[in-house]
Amino acid sequence: MKDSFLPLNIDKIGNMSGNIYKSVVIMGKRANQVTEEIKAELADKLSEFAPAYDNLEEVMENKEQIEISRHYERKPKSTQTAAEEFLKGKVFFRDPHEGVF
Repeated sequence: MKDSFLPLNIDKIGNMSGNIYKSVVIMGKRANQVTEEIKAELADKLSEFAPAYDNLEEVMENKEQIEISRHYERKPKSTQTAAEEFLKGKVFFRDPHEGVF
């Protein structure tokens, strides 16, 4: 995990897809996918702690649940993950309008 988000080379980002705006859209869509993956993973892990009854005191004192939540808070932001994946060439994309006249 990196502590900060370093400046990005706009020329490199633009060259990856041929257009800086297209690259930003691609990274944004990937960031949304990463967010959904993390949300599903977190919901799955926290569902183990879902009480069969509503007892606020027990929910507030569950240290394991709090530790899991803190772990996910420390993870890099989905935008940072998406940008790093895009720059490393790990993101597959295609333009549905390409070749259409």
